[in-house]
Amino acid sequence: MKKILIKLFFLFFICFPVNSEIKILPIIEGNIDAKIKLIIFESLTCGHCADFHKYVYPKLKENYIDTGLASIEFKSFPLDIAALNASKVAHCKNDGKSEILHFLFDNQSKWAKGNSVEEFNDNLKKILNSQNFGIDFNKCIDNKKIEDYVLENRIEGVKKFKINATPTIIINGEKFNKPLTFKNLKKFLEKMI
Repeated sequence: MKKILIKLFFLFFICFPVNSEIKILPIIEGNIDAKIKLIIFESLTCGHCADFHKYVYPKLKENYIDTGLASIEFKSFPLDIAALNASKVAHCKNDGKSEILHFLFDNQSKWAKGNSVEEFNDNLKKILNSQNFGIDFNKCIDNKKIEDYVLENRIEGVKKFKINATPTIIINGEKFNKPLTFKNLKKFLEKMI
C-alpha cells in the first residue's frame, strides 16, 4: 500500500506540477479598458527613452492615463546586456507596477555607465540597494523566465511592429511615426477621443 501511495504522489506531481507556469505580469498603467491603448517599446539604457520619461510621459500621464482616457504598457526592447539586466530587475517583483522602471529611467545616468557587464551590474545593484524595493538583485538577474519574457517583448516588437529604434510608441495597434513629443502625441490622441 505504501508503494502505491508513493507512486501516486510522484504521478500527481508529474501530471500536475506545482508552479510550473508562472506568468510574468506586464507593466501597465491606467484604465485597461480605455479606448486608447498605448504600448511603448524602450530600452533602459537608451537616453531618448529616459528623455521620454522625463519630458513627455508626465504630461501624457496627467492628461490621458490618470484621467482614464488611455492605458500605457511598457515593453522591454533592450539594446544591450545592461538594458536586459535592468529590464529583468524592473519585472522582478512581478507585480505589474512601474515604480522600479521609472526609478531606473530617472537615475539612468548613475547606473548606465561602465566598460563591462560587471561594472554595469555593480552600478545597477548599488543604485537599487539605495532604495527599499525588496528584491534580490542576483535572483532577478539569474531569473530565466523573466529573461525570456523580456526577450519575447523585443522579438514581438521587431516581428509585429518592425521596431528598429527606441523609444517607439504603438497606439491602438499602429506605430506612431512622428517625432515623439507631447505636442505630436496630444494632437494625434485628441482625434481619438
